[in-house]
Amino acid sequence: MKIPRNLTGKDLIRSVKKLGYLPTRQSGSHIRLSTSMNGEYHITIPNHSPLKVGTLSAILNDIAMHHGLSKAELINLIF
Repeated sequence: MKIPRNLTGKDLIRSVKKLGYLPTRQSGSHIRLSTSMNGEYHITIPNHSPLKVGTLSAILNDIAMHHGLSKAELINLIF
């Protein structure tokens, strides 16, 4: 499965809420989200439009690794 293109930071935040991520703080255009599923974990998502593909890929890799999923499984789960 391919990484979605033209995804905004807000779109990604909406998508990862399915995994229990909730915004905990914001610093400028970067929003920090935290989840307690599989242990406490934090990610930072830039509120850019659109997100750069490399940035999005790195964020998805981090989330997938924390939840014990492959990146393709994660993409199928949240999009």
